[in-house]
Parts: sequence; structure tokens; C-alpha cells
Amino acid sequence: MTLTFSLNEARRVALAAQGFARAPRGAIRHRQLLAQVQALGVVQIDSVNALVRSHYLPAFSRLGHYDRELLDDLAWGRPARRALFEYWGHEASLLPLELYPLMRWRMRRAARGQGIYQQLARFGEERRDVIQRVLGAVREQGALGAGALSTREERAGPWWDWSAEKHALEWLFAAGEVTVAGRRGFERLYDLPERVIPPAILDQPDLPEDEAQRRLLLRAAGALGVATERDLRDYYRLDSDDCRARLAELVEEGDLQPVRVDGWRQAAYCPGEVRVPRKVRASALLSPFDSLVWERARTERLFDFRYRLEIYTPRHKRQYGYYVLPFLHDERLAARVDLRAERAQDRLAVHALHEEQHGLSEAGIQALAGNLQSMAAWLGLGEVVVTCGNAGTARLRGCLAGS
Repeated sequence: MTLTFSLNEARRVALAAQGFARAPRGAIRHRQLLAQVQALGVVQIDSVNALVRSHYLPAFSRLGHYDRELLDDLAWGRPARRALFEYWGHEASLLPLELYPLMRWRMRRAARGQGIYQQLARFGEERRDVIQRVLGAVREQGALGAGALSTREERAGPWWDWSAEKHALEWLFAAGEVTVAGRRGFERLYDLPERVIPPAILDQPDLPEDEAQRRLLLRAAGALGVATERDLRDYYRLDSDDCRARLAELVEEGDLQPVRVDGWRQAAYCPGEVRVPRKVRASALLSPFDSLVWERARTERLFDFRYRLEIYTPRHKRQYGYYVLPFLHDERLAARVDLRAERAQDRLAVHALHEEQHGLSEAGIQALAGNLQSMAAWLGLGEVVVTCGNAGTARLRGCLAGS
């Protein structure tokens, strides 16, 4: 008999799976932070720094105030502390170290030119001389950034106008022949996997592709709670043919069960054991790259919330703003807030507040004000300033002034 969820139940299941159902207790240390990342299974990295680098935000949204150096330790710290690694999980991502063996099939495919950008695949075929030279330099010199290896003399162009050495490093990274040992600012420093990945992880035998894909789908299902085939596939960016085959196997084996969600046209799935919370009380500002909202069609299905990035949209064509964070409150995505960390002015600036159709109650406005003040304190900023004006922002100003 197929399990059936109402849309409200599906939301609660999804929010609980994403870590919003339990309030954190006490100070956040490495252990609690790692447990949160392991529950999510993947945290997307993005270069935009209008507020703070995106990979720091999911833990703040779920755990509250924590020291960002704790995440740096887990991702790029000394070997005894390191518990995460960088790879192509969703997009560029931080993943728990135990997932490294589950990514080797993807590395093997990348080495064959599969599953990577055509330009990078072509470079891998045509420029083996540069690849071998760059790999030799990393082997001899240790962790290196692309800038230290570049031999280009002309000025780089905008965006992805990479040098040959950067192309080589990215090909080697995708193929698993180098990994990220650390970062200098936001620049990746690449080194050999045996100098970065613990032997207990690196020496594990290779898994067959189908088994690794099944395990990734189970991790995705656990992190999403209830999800369509497309949702599950998107979480670790699996190919559709691979996903459908593995999904059928997992259902047949009883590891996943079919679910019907009221209002969804697509079939859905959930782990074998699932509990529907009676209420999820979390209020949180979400990164545009948070795993709760990164699959936009799912976000619309779950929350009736159409969400698009406008970072690359010309200013005069933007509807909501440059760096817009959804605001989760009372089990809804109730508003969107365009935020900027204006460090020179020592302030967190609210450049726009847009409430959804049902608006924010007085409790919702107070929760938003509290989240903004907590975020400002976490970022080391002295105040929250509302720079725009409408009915919602007048109420928000009042809450901020009265707190």
C-alpha cells in the first residue's frame, strides 16, 4: 500500500530531514557542526561574498551562532581534524570524508571525459603535456594554486578565462588525481590525494558504480525526507539513466518506499522509516544555495515559492534584489530578504524585504528581526540597517528599534 502525505506533512518531513526540527543546545563545537554536515551529506560552495561565503550559511541557519573557523578546520585544517573534502557533489561542494569512496566512479568517468564540461574534456584529450607537467609540479612542490603555475603572459579575461595550468588542475581535480588541500583566500590549493585524504579512506577498495550510486541515492533520500526521482537525482547530480535504474533497485529491495504527496503529479519516495513531526518551529534565513531550496522546482512544489537567482540579472530588471535569502518561518517560506554585509560601515543592510502572499504575522516579523540581529552578531557587524521602505520594512524597523 502506497504511503500518502498531505502537502503540510511532506513539508514537515522535508524540514526535519534537513535539520530544522530540533533546536540546538549549548555551544557549537566541531562535533555538532560535523554531525550537521553529515546529515545534509553535501554543502554547496559558491564564490559570491555579498554576505558571507555560502558554505558557511547552512550551518548557521540550522544551528545558529558558531565559529566559522570550525568549518575551516573540518574542511581544510590539520589532518587530525579534517573530516570533509571538496569535490563535485551537487556543484562544487564540501562532502563528509566517508563519501570519498562513493565519488571514485565519478572521478573515473571524468578521466574518460564523461560528466564534465566539454571544454575540459577536450583539454584532457589534447593537452596531456600540460597535465603531466602540472601534476609533476604538484608532486614535487606540494599544495599549489593555479596562479603559482601559470605561464600565460596576456591578461586574463573575465569569468572562466582560465590559463592552461588552471585547466590542467581542474581536469586533475575532476579525475581525482589531485584534491583540494586548502584555500588561500578563496583560491584552491591542490595537492596529491595521499597527502590530504586519510589512508583509512583512501585505501578502501573501489566500489562498483551501481553500488556507489545506490548509496548516494540513499544519502539523498535521507537528507530530503520525501523526494521525487528528479529531486533525488539532483542532490548529487546523478545521470537520469543511472538514477532510474538504481531507484528501481532500491524500491525492490525495500530501502526506499513509494509515496504519494497531495498535489504532486510525480511519484515520490522516502526512506523505509519516516516520522512526520507534529510541528516544525524553526525560523531561519537561507542561503540561495541551501540544499532545502537549491532545486527550484521542488521548492515551488513544497512551499509554493518561486525562487530564482538575480545575481547576474541587470539591476533594472531585478524583481527582488541581488543576494536574496528566503526566510523560513512557521513551516513556510514566508518572505525574501535582499541582504548585504557592508563591512566598511560595520552593518548588515536590508536592501529589500518582500513578503509572500500570506504575509508575515507580528510573530513572523519579530522572528525575522531576531534572525537578522543574530546574523549581524555572527558576522561581527555592529548593527542591522533597513535601507528600503514599504509596509513590511516599517514593521521590521519597529521590531529592530524596540529590541
